[in-house]
Amino acid sequence: MVLHNTMEDIVIPKVNNIFNSMEKEGNADKLCTCSQCRIDTACYVLNRVAPFYLVSNRGAARIHRETIERQQKDADITVLIYEGIKRVNHNQRPNFNHDSSQKNDDLKIGKPVYNIPSITGRLLNGGNFAPISGVFIELLYNGKPVTMKDGNWQNPLNLVTNTEGVFSFWPTPVPAEKVDENSNFQYSIRVESEGYETLNHVFKISVTSEIQTNQSFSLVRTFRLPDLYLFAPGGEDQTRSLV
Repeated sequence: MVLHNTMEDIVIPKVNNIFNSMEKEGNADKLCTCSQCRIDTACYVLNRVAPFYLVSNRGAARIHRETIERQQKDADITVLIYEGIKRVNHNQRPNFNHDSSQKNDDLKIGKPVYNIPSITGRLLNGGNFAPISGVFIELLYNGKPVTMKDGNWQNPLNLVTNTEGVFSFWPTPVPAEKVDENSNFQYSIRVESEGYETLNHVFKISVTSEIQTNQSFSLVRTFRLPDLYLFAPGGEDQTRSLV
């Protein structure tokens, strides 16, 4: 089953048109027009308008009429876009290179790639099974940090309290020789933190090459790890002796 929020088809092009017009007119307010700020602005708007989903060709055939009847007016969306642009520019993501002159460096469509799924798991204290925070967790491949899909994903990742020990990585796609070629990628999760033994967790992901790069995050394309544990020196042996 494939669901599609048709409001994306309305909002995203309109966001790009407004940003492009700003650039063409000289961008007097010196607002950032990079790809990340455009995405964040679209996200701001889409979270504030009622979604409209379709699942069939029949739904697509009714899209123009029902969009007009049931969704926000065009003027309302425009107001939200300008509001979003201002909010996003005042709260820019610190981990992203806000260079409007640079184009998206994703691998070009038409070349086979291995779309590595996002990798998620949970890090717990092996002594009391509480979520871990205040440590850096790193995803490695051949002993080196893995490059992430874009600047929204950090590696290493600093675990903070409100994530309750949950971590996620989304590796950048890997070039392939041809389509429908299967390959295994061996990664490792590494955590080094004062007061705990070093954690090294090795795992493999089997991926089949495709003709284009996945552009959007999806929970369906997620590789879930088992719960991982950090132990104080000697803590693992003590825990096992109590079991």
